[in-house]
Amino acid sequence: MNRMVLGVLVSGRGSNLHAIFDAIQTDRLKAKIGVVISDNPDAQALKRIAGFGITTVVVERKKFASQYDFEMALTAELRLHHVELVVLAGFMRILGPQFISQFTGRIMNIHPALLPSFPGLDAQAQAIAYGVKISGCTVHFVDEGMDSGPIILQEAVPVHDDDSEHTLAERILHVEHVLYPRAIGMYCEGRLKKEDRRVVIIEK
Repeated sequence: MNRMVLGVLVSGRGSNLHAIFDAIQTDRLKAKIGVVISDNPDAQALKRIAGFGITTVVVERKKFASQYDFEMALTAELRLHHVELVVLAGFMRILGPQFISQFTGRIMNIHPALLPSFPGLDAQAQAIAYGVKISGCTVHFVDEGMDSGPIILQEAVPVHDDDSEHTLAERILHVEHVLYPRAIGMYCEGRLKKEDRRVVIIEK
């Protein structure tokens, strides 16, 4: 059986990339990573998968005259490696409409909050400052807004009275590592059906 080809975009430490790779290695996720692209040549994510035979590419924004040129370079790399689903795993750049239009309905992201609450940066700090008792993470399709795309999966985690941004982030991260490969697997199995803003999960 042909496995769906993933293109993973990273900027930082790559813990979700590692979780996805581990799910593939243990056959919990029927996919393969065609390429990992980073906008940061020093990203820990690149070191995490060194030696596993996965193609890695660095595409730095500063080397391009415009956002458009940068995104077209990303697109060219993804197409070169026959990517079918673009997976954002700690990619710290907002993608513009010109990029999103190339992969409509085929870009997935995970956010450390229960969207639509606390979009954008520092979601864990936003949750603590607001005083919520429950936070969590959300896997969603990417659209042209800020963390506003159709929601695929969500899972809640408690917020403790003595939590810091760091402790809450770590608790959420453990859930992310399970939820993200699960959502990607559902996509690969053709089990996600979009109906306007809703994503309906088709049972096996």
